[in-house]
Amino acid sequence: MSRAQEGQGERQSVEERRAAREAQLIASDRAREKARELRPNDFPGGVHPPENKRQSTGEPIGTIPLAQDLIVPLLQHSGATALPLVSLGDYVMKGQKIAEADGLISCPVHAPSSGKVMAIEPCAVPHPSGLPEDCIVIRTDGEERWCELEPCEDFRQLEPVDLLEIIRNCGIAGMGGAGFPTAVKLDPHGGAEIDTLIINGTECEPYITADDMLMRERAAEIIAGVEILAYILDEPERVLIGIEDNKPEAIAAMREAAKGTRFDIVVFPTKYPSGGEKQLIQILTGREVPNKGLPANIGIVCQNVGTTRAVYRAIRFGEPLISRVTTVVGEALERQRNIEVPIGTPIKHILKHHGAHRGLMQKVVIGGPMMGYTIDDESAPVIKTTNCLLVPTVKELPPAPPAQACIRCGFCAEVCPASLLPQQLYWYARADDREKLQAYNLFDCIECGCCSYVCPSTIPLVQYYRAAKGDIRIAEAEKEKSDRARDRFEFRKLRLEKAEKEKEAKREARRQAAELARHQREQGPASPEAQAERKEADMVAAALARVKARQEDPQQLLARAQRSLASAESRVERLQQKLAEAEGGQRDQLAAQLKAAELKLQEARQKLAQAQQKTGPAASARETPEKRAAASAIERAKAAAAARASMSPADKLAAEIAALKARVEKAQVRLEKACSAGDPNIEAFETALKNLQLKLEDKVREQKGNGEKE
Repeated sequence: MSRAQEGQGERQSVEERRAAREAQLIASDRAREKARELRPNDFPGGVHPPENKRQSTGEPIGTIPLAQDLIVPLLQHSGATALPLVSLGDYVMKGQKIAEADGLISCPVHAPSSGKVMAIEPCAVPHPSGLPEDCIVIRTDGEERWCELEPCEDFRQLEPVDLLEIIRNCGIAGMGGAGFPTAVKLDPHGGAEIDTLIINGTECEPYITADDMLMRERAAEIIAGVEILAYILDEPERVLIGIEDNKPEAIAAMREAAKGTRFDIVVFPTKYPSGGEKQLIQILTGREVPNKGLPANIGIVCQNVGTTRAVYRAIRFGEPLISRVTTVVGEALERQRNIEVPIGTPIKHILKHHGAHRGLMQKVVIGGPMMGYTIDDESAPVIKTTNCLLVPTVKELPPAPPAQACIRCGFCAEVCPASLLPQQLYWYARADDREKLQAYNLFDCIECGCCSYVCPSTIPLVQYYRAAKGDIRIAEAEKEKSDRARDRFEFRKLRLEKAEKEKEAKREARRQAAELARHQREQGPASPEAQAERKEADMVAAALARVKARQEDPQQLLARAQRSLASAESRVERLQQKLAEAEGGQRDQLAAQLKAAELKLQEARQKLAQAQQKTGPAASARETPEKRAAASAIERAKAAAAARASMSPADKLAAEIAALKARVEKAQVRLEKACSAGDPNIEAFETALKNLQLKLEDKVREQKGNGEKE
């Protein structure tokens, strides 16, 4: 081996060792970075209210009998209300789509069970406003007959866009918050790159254990759903499943199900409201979602464990979101547990099967005691976002005492997880100062209730914030509406001004043309233009003179007077006949019409007399041969009409047949002449002949029919 070759081999070995060393350093840096990232962070504020979760975790997830009527709201999600696809009386099958999404931010709705559509009308729904919403009421038949589903054995055989379409068509929406459509959340717009997928298993609200029990009993389905979400998001760098440390059984079940995957189960201390999306992101990644921003803006997508399981069921089995796990808890109930209940089940039906004591129950709360709201109508149904029904006694959840004056203690600011100034927001909300509310980031408030929980004056701060948000949204909607109206008005104004300018330009062009013509007449009377204009003016003047002469002709005046008299006499006769046949309620009106017609008849007779005076012997002498011939033709026509009037129906029909035969013969002659002369209108002549022949055949059949009757 030469020295050059030995030197080259040594250089290669050095480079290989250097590359291996760099790879080790990079791997160790990534490991330290990952360990640092998996170490839970903290968020500002927060409280530690009594958890009260043991009451509903004593038995597995159960079920209740199917309700007779299922009330399915068309709006169970953020965005636009779905559009119904069924009609009253239609039979629907379980899982059948009964309402279509209206736009991008919307979700379809499916039948939770088989049955008949009994109504499509506004019904009570679980909402803080208490206002009714459009719902489809299904009378169940108890057979639970499914519609045809489209399962998928291996989701990796499909493209992510196809999986998103399945999720969208199955009506999957967020089941842990406001119900944002999942397909929209998994398809971030604007080209944002997602490097972290977070699965929210926190469930920090007191009393609620739906997600806890779901992770204990359905962990394998949740992990399978996480795999689908990661595939749709193009395998993000990190997949983190966050769980509070007060759920040891759920943590163990999820860790067992996640073995062999790259998913990390991150356990962190219990603190309310760590289940908030922005707070959980800060705990797990240390990142903060910007003001008025979304998690996708910082490369993160966050989904609830219930939503994740629903995605798995939709892809694997083709099942739409028609049921959910709900916590039913409270000391006013004989039985406290979690149940998987069909969406649309009335709340009173659930309370009935859990032994609600009407004398003990204080109220029915949708959600937990911190962020929940009270409903007054128990016929309201369970929807996609109903995670808990809390039925407490007065002792368990006593009413808040009357609010007192703010003492400016600052406790609300200390516990606010969004680092807001609740006290200032409270003052501005009371003063209806919308500009200040927005300047102090009112819409960053997640309405967690921490400020109200610690307030020594028991001021319902969250209620003020909710009302202020609603007022601002209404004002913005009105402003947007007025802006659109102003834009339409300004556009119309510009359009009218443009049209007026065009008209003015045309008038100016005509005026200039007239000025030019007048100038040409003045400059050259013998010019061709002037002669043509004079000739045209003479023709118009002659036509006007002829029209005036015809109008002043005594014979024309007499003919018009005779026609007017005949028309007036005919109208008087018709009204007299109607008046004789009319009932009492119409006689007064017909009498008034008859009176007016008689006045017009009298006026027509006067005009006829005046016309007859103008047409004397001299006028008859002035008649031309053409006029006398026309008059004789008119007399002959009158005589023929009188003769036809005196004929019997059979004679009239025979006369019509004879006339039609003569017209057919003439039409045949014209057609032959047209064919011999090569007339281009031969088709028109043929059509006219066919029409006459058809009329003749009809009259002949009518004559035969009359003969058979006789």
